[in-house]
Amino acid sequence: MDDDASTGEALPELCDLCGMAISDGSELYGFAPDSSLIHPFDPKFDGKRRLTACSAEHMTQLQEEYKHRPFIEEEQWAGKMGRVFDQHPEGLSIKDMIEATGLTRKQLDRAIAWNNEQVRHHRRNN
Repeated sequence: MDDDASTGEALPELCDLCGMAISDGSELYGFAPDSSLIHPFDPKFDGKRRLTACSAEHMTQLQEEYKHRPFIEEEQWAGKMGRVFDQHPEGLSIKDMIEATGLTRKQLDRAIAWNNEQVRHHRRNN
């Protein structure tokens, strides 16, 4: 359970499937692969969406849903670059970006191309 900073009281967790509030400590946690998830500061959690469920059945359903979603490496790499840009708004050289993200030059190029295509797609459809 998370704490409500204004009152110091524990807030109930919510089941990611049905939305039920869980305040008795019986919630279940798990992870599912998700290329869109970039942790704000810890790369070891990138691509791992934390799931909360009110029952084992709901956890299974949630994990099954994520199994059918594509994991797009370029999306995750673009997210890693975004996190670094957030930390360095002044910008970075390619060499520094490679070092900061742990990606290769080829991965950076693929991430940039993927991101550019997403922007073009968004513009065409709006």
